[in-house]
Amino acid sequence: MYKTQGDALAFLQEFLTHLTETSDDREAVLCVPFTALGTLSKNLHGSRVKLGAQNIHWEDEGAYTGEISGEMLSELGVRYVIVGHSERRQYFGETDETVNRRLLAAQRHGFTPILCVGETKQQRDAGETDSVIEAQISKDLVDVDQSDLVIAYEPIWAIGTGDTCEATDANKVIGNIREQLTNKDVPIQYGGSVKPGNIDDIMAQSEIDGVLVGGASLQPEGFGRIVNFQ
Repeated sequence: MYKTQGDALAFLQEFLTHLTETSDDREAVLCVPFTALGTLSKNLHGSRVKLGAQNIHWEDEGAYTGEISGEMLSELGVRYVIVGHSERRQYFGETDETVNRRLLAAQRHGFTPILCVGETKQQRDAGETDSVIEAQISKDLVDVDQSDLVIAYEPIWAIGTGDTCEATDANKVIGNIREQLTNKDVPIQYGGSVKPGNIDDIMAQSEIDGVLVGGASLQPEGFGRIVNFQ
């Protein structure tokens, strides 16, 4: 929940200056607040950056105050939708059942959903990381088309805390996630205190296909460095 429409446009204009030499095999997606979607959509045409939303409701319309539908997002040029982010699960009562319904709605409207899974510090300390994530994956992906999907492993204890999961540990967990999928080619990202200073190490790992960036995405130069990892 950052940036007004004016802030978002100023961010985009500077961010794009850092992508002029970016390799063609890199894809950058900005998943912005709903109020900024229209502004960015109008200013992204012809650029290499795709537009994403931070949530989607499972119904196309109805008495769901504060939610947003796929049809509303479609006319704004949205291509990706984050589903099941840990903050949605932690603060807003998101369950694996509602995550599944949102995933199905996203695909029904032609969006690529970015499914977030991950464990808490308490679960990690108890050695439950793999079992927690396996349970999330099995419930979240019921009837979901794995040919049009992105998964983000975000250890909740590493989000906004400055604590980063060791790259080799994240690689192991992501490898375990991949083993559960029927489509082994699903892109799997790491998210959790990703910064310009650790991006090269993270992306050197064999199982990690990309990153879901939080606070470090708010600064155009730093986020550009992340996109242009070495």
